[in-house]
Amino acid sequence: MSEAVVIVETPRDAFQGLAKPIPTPEKIRYVRAVLEAGFKHVDVGSFVSPKAVPQMADTRAVVEAVRGDRAVEYIALVANEQGVDRAIEVGGLDTLGFPFSFSNEFQIRNTNKTVAETWPALERMIARTEDADMSFLAYVSMAFGNPYGEPWDEERLLDFLKALRRAGVRHVALSDTTAVARPEQVKHLFGHARAELPEVEFSAHLHGRPNDWSQNILAALQAGCRRFDGALGGLGGCPFAEDRLIANVPTEGLVELLEAHGYASGIDHGKLAACAKLAREFHARYA
Repeated sequence: MSEAVVIVETPRDAFQGLAKPIPTPEKIRYVRAVLEAGFKHVDVGSFVSPKAVPQMADTRAVVEAVRGDRAVEYIALVANEQGVDRAIEVGGLDTLGFPFSFSNEFQIRNTNKTVAETWPALERMIARTEDADMSFLAYVSMAFGNPYGEPWDEERLLDFLKALRRAGVRHVALSDTTAVARPEQVKHLFGHARAELPEVEFSAHLHGRPNDWSQNILAALQAGCRRFDGALGGLGGCPFAEDRLIANVPTEGLVELLEAHGYASGIDHGKLAACAKLAREFHARYA
């Protein structure tokens, strides 16, 4: 029997990378198609300032329309304590993700707080999330380097990850925000992090340019990672990364790659193809 891998589909990340407003019913149709294709881990939206990310202003309506399947992990992004409160109020979510950057410059751009200012808020967000019987996921952005000239080395990053664990984080998504990671770097970092922090789950949220993402996925796989984020059609990416060529790993390609290496995705291939077609239509209509 093939070993299973977890593939997280991220409509939230896909939608926020499209410039034109997407009508709420269309977002709901998209997420429902993803669920029908067999995805059991879905990032449905974010509770952030609508001024900062207008595309996410209707996340509550989307969550209310698609929640309810107990076999699905419904994920939403939050950027501060107010976002946590809004997500808890809506209900129906299982996991709240928080972007915590290894780059101080990017943390300021993304959340209007320095890294130092974020630590006390992080602990409060974790406590509120767990009190609401939800899981907390830290997206460590700029985990493989940054475009700001700030120093990066693996030992400093491991110290950062250990500090996250002391704060109460049990799940970390190592994120290649600006597609600078190299396969050997990915393999070594995932392997080292998993060895140093065996009680923490590490997943891969990798970005890339067209046709250059697969080797980093395989490197993380070889290092023991078994949870990968993707977006149908490779849509989206961080709106604050300032490089339109950088996008998410295309989920249809991710499924094909992992299954070709003997892993089971649990995704319906026919419905996956239909979802990829829908993603291309969204790009044509709303980019």
